[in-house]
Amino acid sequence: MIARIRQPDGMVPLVPFYDGAEKLWCPPAPLLFQWVHGGIETSPISSTAIRAAIREILTDTDLLDTDGQPLYFVPHDLRRIFATEAILNGMPPHIAQILLGHKDINTTMGYKAVYPDEAINGHRAFIARRRALRPHEEYRTPTDVEWDEFLGHFERRKIALGECGRAYDTSCQHEHSCVRCPVLRVDPAQRGRLEQIRDNLTERIAEAEREGWLGEAEGLRVSLAAASDKLTQLDERARRASTVLLSIPPFREIASTTVTAPAHPLAEGRTGQG
Repeated sequence: MIARIRQPDGMVPLVPFYDGAEKLWCPPAPLLFQWVHGGIETSPISSTAIRAAIREILTDTDLLDTDGQPLYFVPHDLRRIFATEAILNGMPPHIAQILLGHKDINTTMGYKAVYPDEAINGHRAFIARRRALRPHEEYRTPTDVEWDEFLGHFERRKIALGECGRAYDTSCQHEHSCVRCPVLRVDPAQRGRLEQIRDNLTERIAEAEREGWLGEAEGLRVSLAAASDKLTQLDERARRASTVLLSIPPFREIASTTVTAPAHPLAEGRTGQG
């Protein structure tokens, strides 16, 4: 299909199309099912035409299902066939999810007619084929010095406030000003230390303003804002980790509630009457 619709520059034409399910026109996209009218105008093939073409092909093949009935396909089945073939040939499921436009990867896994172990084996076979095409030097056994350097990188991630999340073989881009660094993941156990840093920064800002060190005060305010943001992140993580029970209150709690009813206008006239 791609070879048939590809332009001389190798690109697939972009054509607008109408989404019958959403009832709206979509922006131009590289649709596979498209054709050219009169060698000039490119337009998508309608779902009705695709259904008719599938029926004609199945009729010409005379293929039957397990019950002896003629095969029946709809255009949507092509997505399932694509997902199955792609994952079995090593495509990671999350990549297939993006290509199919699914918001939930479970929808993609439901499209494929294979089991999870088959998907894993297919991906492993794909990786093996890719490795066979690459230089063998990239897969050599690392030396002791290289291995020690690799392990040392992760050991050096541990800092007083928590752990640095920078990528391997990258230097610190914030000159070890960890409070300001966005990749610092603060250990909740170090909250007290972070609060001390925040209070100390506040005192230093006051001193800098008192002494007229305006440049120093400006830099300290940046660090103070970063420390306050880290404390907010800790609170948010604690909130997400905690569970809130939203159950129906038991009858005892309901029955023990005292309700004072408003006085009825006629109640005063009946006071003292037996």
